[in-house]
Amino acid sequence: MRTRTPYVPNVIERVVASIGSVGSLAIHTVAFASFFLLAVFGILSWELMLLVLTTILSLEAIYLAIFIQITVNKHTQSLREVEEDIDEIQEDVEELGEDMEDIQEDLEEISEDIEEISEDIDEIQEDVEELNEDDDDEPAAKKSGKKQSKEETLEQLTRDVARVLADLEALKAGK
Repeated sequence: MRTRTPYVPNVIERVVASIGSVGSLAIHTVAFASFFLLAVFGILSWELMLLVLTTILSLEAIYLAIFIQITVNKHTQSLREVEEDIDEIQEDVEELGEDMEDIQEDLEEISEDIEEISEDIDEIQEDVEELNEDDDDEPAAKKSGKKQSKEETLEQLTRDVARVLADLEALKAGK
């Protein structure tokens, strides 16, 4: 978004603003009353007073219409800029919503990975407990016959540990 500089009204906008004030109303009232008083006291003829007054009022109306149109055009441009800013903000909000959805999906994937790792750790712990039980329960004569199954269990345990390490590496790489 672009930065905005403080708005400073120009001469035309100040004139339009002052014409729409109480002071302007008072000045116009005094001017009209003065013209009519000049005609009433015979200083100006009614025809001349009305001619001058209507000419002045017509010129004032023309200039006021031009000033007002200039002000309307400036406000229209300002509204266009505000519309553009609103559109940019809407796009940013939509992008943030999409980012939030992506983050939510990533969190769900991480939760699933953590569950898998927990299951793998439980399996490893069970295998270790089985090995310890086998060592404690077997007589010395049977130990030599069970060597093959212990080796298989150790191989399974090694594979499980390797899988857990691979999962951890995948989690690290995903971040």
